[in-house]
Amino acid sequence: MAVRNETRVTQFILLGLSSKPDVQIAFFLLFLVMYMGTIAGNLLIMTTIYVDFQLHTPMYFFLSTLSFIDLGLSTVTVPRTLVLFLSERKTISFSDCLAQMFFFHFIGGTECFHLVLMAYDRYVAICNPLRYTTIMSRRACVLLVFSTWVCGFIHSCGQTLPILQLYFCGPNEIDHFFCEGHALSVLACSSTFFSEIADWANSGIVAVGCFSVLVVSYAYIISTVLKIPSAEGRQKAFSTCASHLTVVTLFFGPIVYLYLRPSVIIDTDKLLSVFYATITPLLNPCIYTFRNEKVRNVLKKLGSRKVSSLWTYKK
Repeated sequence: MAVRNETRVTQFILLGLSSKPDVQIAFFLLFLVMYMGTIAGNLLIMTTIYVDFQLHTPMYFFLSTLSFIDLGLSTVTVPRTLVLFLSERKTISFSDCLAQMFFFHFIGGTECFHLVLMAYDRYVAICNPLRYTTIMSRRACVLLVFSTWVCGFIHSCGQTLPILQLYFCGPNEIDHFFCEGHALSVLACSSTFFSEIADWANSGIVAVGCFSVLVVSYAYIISTVLKIPSAEGRQKAFSTCASHLTVVTLFFGPIVYLYLRPSVIIDTDKLLSVFYATITPLLNPCIYTFRNEKVRNVLKKLGSRKVSSLWTYKK
């Protein structure tokens, strides 16, 4: 076997979203505000569901888990991106790069499967309401959530292991703001045919598979809802699915586009990555808060209690 004379790359340079210092400061402030909003919004959702007994149902258990996943997805990329915006040397070691890519796909894949799980919950609640409490028992809910994390882990291994087989010896500038598989593989000195096929197959199967299951689930849901005789009943059934449908559209839209086209790194890709890595985790709590009447009522109740306690304390 031939011996390689090239020097193996041990660290990479993340080019980020812009090379202009003033623009980087603006991006830093924007990402910081979005990240703080993501933390506050998702923690608020989790806390609200935890403290109110009325929300201790499978639907809200899955919602609180989604908020936890969104926190993780944003935390994998945003803190390091914030540091890079203010650093002169925007470097990341090879091991840190792989770790970031692994956890990003791990948590992102888990969110894909978790959104499918939430659709299944709505399917059972609307299409089979008499058996809902039996099917979606506490034990079943925990096992289902655990299975989404296992599937996310398998998906991430399928994304990361092919990259480990590549040899990096020359260019080390990643045209992205975090370690993304496409942007990293184009720098390899060895053949990327296998890694590209594995990436396309893995991500494509997960994204399209999950999206297809979601479409089929909601086809059954809509068919069942339309058979409800009263307009009020139909509206109530649709309202329980509206938030989830909005989140699904925002999450899967960019992902399906990114992984179902030729692997070319363009500025649009980075903007779409910003969308599903930072903006979607920020918007999800807002969507569920504004569109879910129960969550709004609980938040109002908690707010009124807080104001009342502060007023009593001042007296």
